Amino acid sequence: METAANCSLRVKRLLLDPRFEGYKLSLEPLACYQVGLDSPVAEVKLRDDQYTLEHMRAFGMYNYLHLDSWYQDNVYYVDQLGRVMNLSVTLDTALKKPREVFRLPADLIACDNRLCASLHFTSSTWVTLSDGTGRLYLIQTGKRDDGSCEKWEILFSEEFETPFIIVHSLSFVQSDAHSVGVLLLRIEKDELDAQGSGFHVSLEWVTIVNTSKEGEVYEVSKRRVLQGKSVPHYAALEPDGSGLMVISYKPYTLLQNGETKQDENEKEKTEANRKEPLYYWQQTEDELTITFRLHENFTKEDIHVSFSPNHLSVALKDPQFPILKGDLFSLIDHESSTWIIKENRLEIVLIKKEEEKRLWPELIIGDSRGEFIMDPARSATIAKQLMYLTSDEMNPDPNKENPPCNAQELEECDIFLEDSTSLCRFDGHTMKITHVVNLGSNQYLFSAVVDPKEMPCFCLRHDVDALLWQPRPDQQDKWEHISTFNALGYVQASKQDKKFMACAPDHSYSALCECMRRVFIYRQPSPLTTVLYNRKEGRQVDQLAKQLVATLETHDSFLGFQATNERLYVLTTKALFIIKVSNEN
Repeated sequence: METAANCSLRVKRLLLDPRFEGYKLSLEPLACYQVGLDSPVAEVKLRDDQYTLEHMRAFGMYNYLHLDSWYQDNVYYVDQLGRVMNLSVTLDTALKKPREVFRLPADLIACDNRLCASLHFTSSTWVTLSDGTGRLYLIQTGKRDDGSCEKWEILFSEEFETPFIIVHSLSFVQSDAHSVGVLLLRIEKDELDAQGSGFHVSLEWVTIVNTSKEGEVYEVSKRRVLQGKSVPHYAALEPDGSGLMVISYKPYTLLQNGETKQDENEKEKTEANRKEPLYYWQQTEDELTITFRLHENFTKEDIHVSFSPNHLSVALKDPQFPILKGDLFSLIDHESSTWIIKENRLEIVLIKKEEEKRLWPELIIGDSRGEFIMDPARSATIAKQLMYLTSDEMNPDPNKENPPCNAQELEECDIFLEDSTSLCRFDGHTMKITHVVNLGSNQYLFSAVVDPKEMPCFCLRHDVDALLWQPRPDQQDKWEHISTFNALGYVQASKQDKKFMACAPDHSYSALCECMRRVFIYRQPSPLTTVLYNRKEGRQVDQLAKQLVATLETHDSFLGFQATNERLYVLTTKALFIIKVSNEN
C-alpha cells in the first residue's frame, strides 16, 4: 500500500529575530482616502439553514474585495447590480470612481438559494468568475493594466448542480492545449451524518481545456471531488496543474462517484496494470535494498543499472527505456553500491553516504510504484522505544511528579483547539496524498500572493511569531520559509474581534482589521536615524518596529481587506477606504 511521505517545515534560523523587543505604538498620522460606491456591495447574508461553523467560515467571513496580483493596486468587487467593479489607484490624491468592467448576465437578485459572487485572477489575461448560483464563467480579459479598457469576453460558461465559491484557479499549457484549473468549494447536506453537523464540505477540481486547434472552444475535461468535514484554511493548485495543496483541520478524501467517464477509463487501465508493486524496498541506517521480480529469464547482459550520487536508473533489455529512473531522496556512495540476479529477482543494494545515514521517507522522489517493507527487527525496536508514551492504566500515578505542561498555566491566546491541522499535497493524476505535514499547534493565520506566477503563500503561527511559507512544488523541500513577522502570532491572538489578516507582497508590513472601524498595521523593524537606548539593559537600540492604528469614519462592518506594498484597501457595503502605508520612518 502506498503511503504519503511525512514531512516537516524547515525554519530558517537567519529569518528569526530572538532579540525582538516588541512594537512601539506610533502616533504618526496615516493618510486615508474614501471612495463612495454607486451601488452597494452584493453581500449575501447567511440563511437560517446555513447555521454551522463551516458556513460561517466559508461564507460569513468571505472577503468580498479581490486584489489583482498581476497588476498591483487594482482591486475589484461585485455590486448588487451584478457588475464587476474595478478601482485602479495610481495617485491617492486623484482617486477616480470605480468603473464597471463586466456585468453578470444572470439576474442575481431573483435567486434565493445563492452564495456570494466570487472571482479569481487566473493569469494576467484570464479570470474565473462565479455568480453564486452555480454557474462558472471563464473570461478572457486582455491585459488589465491601468489604462486598459478591453472588453471582458466570456469564452466558457457552464451550470453546475449546486452553488459554489471559487477558491483558486490557474492557467497552464498541457499537451499543447491551453488549460484552466479551478477549485470550487461547497457545503452540502449530508444525510448519512446523523451525529455531526449534518453537512460535509466538498472541494471540486475542475479542468477546462481548449479543444479546438483553430479557435477557442473550451470544455470541461476533468472533474475530481475531494470531501471533508471542515472548510480548508488554504487550498491551491500547483502552477503546472500537477498537484493540489490543502491545509485543513479534518482530512479530505477523494469522492469516487465524482469521476467523469474519462477518469473511470483511466482508473480501469490503472487497476489492470497495477497487479503488484513495481519493486519492493527495505532500509537500515546504512543501506537500502531494492528488489524487482523478474517474470522472464534475464541474463546480466539484459539488465542495465546505473548509479550516481543522487540518481538511479534501471532498465531491462533496452537501456533507452528504463522501468525505474529518477532522483534519490538523499545521497548514496555510488561506487560501493551493487546489484545481483538471484532466483528470478534483481536485487540492488545502495550504500548511504556517511553523512546521510538516516531513514528515508521515500526512495525515488515522487515515485509511488514501489512498496516499502519494514524490517520486523527494526519494527520491534521502534515499538520498544515508544513504550514509555503509553500505559495500560488510566492516569496510573498522577501525584508522581508535575506534568511538563499544565494547560491551566497557558494564557488564553495560546490555546489552539485545532491541533490536528495538517498540510497535504495531493497528486494531480491519482488524487492520492503524496506529502503530509502535521501542523500541530502551528495555527494557520492567513494567505498572501507574493508572486502571482507562484502558489499563494500561507502564514502560520510558530510560538509568538508568524512565519510566511512559499510552496515550492518542484523542489525537494516543498515549502520554503521566506519571511517572519515578529510577535504577530501573539499579537493577533489578543485581538478578540479580528476579521481579516494580510501582508504586503514585499513583506514590509502585516496588517489585521477588526469587524468594524479599526485597522492595525505592524511594520517590519527598520534602522533608526536617531540614537535610542534601552534603559533596562543600558544598550543602544539600532532598529525599531512600529505599530500604527487607523480608525475609519464608518459604522458599517468590513466586508473586504487587501494589502499591496504601498496601500491597504478596506471595503464596506457603501465605501472603499484606501490607507496609504508609508514605509518611511
